[in-house]
Amino acid sequence: MDWLEVHTENYLGNGGFDLHVLEQVRRDYPLSFHGVGLGLGSAISLDTGHLERITALVDRFQPALVSEHLCWSAVPTRHVNDLLPLPFTAEALDVVTRHVDQMQAVLKRTILLENISSHLRFRQNEMNEMEFLTAVVRRTGCGILLDVNNLYVNQCNHGEDALAAIDRVPADTVQEIHLAGHLVTADSVVDHHGSQVSPDVWALYRHAIDRFGVVSTLIEWDTNVPTIEVLLEEAAMARQLVEAQSLRRHDGQVA
Repeated sequence: MDWLEVHTENYLGNGGFDLHVLEQVRRDYPLSFHGVGLGLGSAISLDTGHLERITALVDRFQPALVSEHLCWSAVPTRHVNDLLPLPFTAEALDVVTRHVDQMQAVLKRTILLENISSHLRFRQNEMNEMEFLTAVVRRTGCGILLDVNNLYVNQCNHGEDALAAIDRVPADTVQEIHLAGHLVTADSVVDHHGSQVSPDVWALYRHAIDRFGVVSTLIEWDTNVPTIEVLLEEAAMARQLVEAQSLRRHDGQVA
């Protein structure tokens, strides 16, 4: 393993054994902090207390990367512990832009935004997902955490073209890639992080690294966690594809 990623919200307490372990881990590995709780697309003000706790954690551990999801999760009277899809409209774009600007100003660093999986699209959409995400990047200067499995899930659920989505992303904006397994049900495909990366997602990953070059890649596996040997096999597959891409680029096969 070259680096490790943790969910930011798991470490927002003031002390305890988890923070002690994280201190030990960061001595040997670069860290990436991946947030799930701010809801940057929520049409209410950001929770400044939550943002202050994230800032304190980032200041303490100095992770190589800090990321959040392109989603919403709160209304004035309730916070939902989920990553809910946004309407891709000019109004929503203004909200996300304002909140990304605020987060980056408080952290004093750029963040990455991750595309999410979803089970619906809004009739009010004025642009597609990658057009929306690219617009946020251009307005705020943030980067992209490209979740390739989420692109595949959305292709299955909405009939979208995952390859075309990858090609729409500005090549210099992707700083991290996520891979994961998914669950195929009778009604939809679910990004459940509970199985091996599928052949279709590996093929999309190969296309992504041909386009973006060598990018820090994480394989997410949160449920039905297998033996360490299986996890290392998945990591070895990603490394093998990256090394093959480097050879193709060296031989002039990648534009």
